[in-house]
This record gives sequence, C-alpha cells and structure tokens, in this order.
Amino acid sequence: MNNNLRLIINNVHDKNVDEKHFFEKYELKIILDLYAKMVSKGSWKDYGLSISSKQVSFSVFKNATENALYKICKNFKPKNKNLRYLITDSNGKILKNSFDLKILLQKIVWKKL
Repeated sequence: MNNNLRLIINNVHDKNVDEKHFFEKYELKIILDLYAKMVSKGSWKDYGLSISSKQVSFSVFKNATENALYKICKNFKPKNKNLRYLITDSNGKILKNSFDLKILLQKIVWKKL
C-alpha cells in the first residue's frame, strides 16, 4: 500500500491541503472544450499531458507520430503573474502568456500562430 496517496474530497477551503499540481476542473474544461472544437475542425488529432513539480502541460498534436504543435502550460510558481499560463511551440518558445487561462485561449487565432 502506498502511504503517499490520499483522497481529498471537497476541501477547497481547507488550508492544510497541499498546493495543487494539476489543472483545476474548470481549467481542464476550458482546455478540453477548445480541444474538441479544434478536433472537429480537423486541426488537432491527439493530445498528451505532462506533469512535473514546476508545471503541468497539455500538448496537442496534428498527428500522433509527430512532436507536439503546441503546449498549454500552467506554472505552479511563476516569477511573474503573467507567466501563470503559457502557450509554447514544439521547441519550447513562449508564443503567448497570461494570468488568466480563459482570456489566453479566447484571444488566440490558432492558424496564425
């Protein structure tokens, strides 16, 4: 049995809960809504998730065998509040950044990136 795992249910106001190291439910909904829209247009075909102690990223692919077209990243401890959410290209270059995920994803014209 792994003693490092624990189940936390509805403890949003509990100050003792460790920092969250994943997308929040509303953040994931925003990203998956965008993903569904782009899949229906034929622009994106696959996705992947990467998690580290510094950030979590949602990578999107045109084909499953290629490198990620874009990564939508959430930094857990950004140096600047505008670096909370990032969109990077396949080389890791920051294309756009914002403190608000919804605003960041709404303002992007994906074909022009």
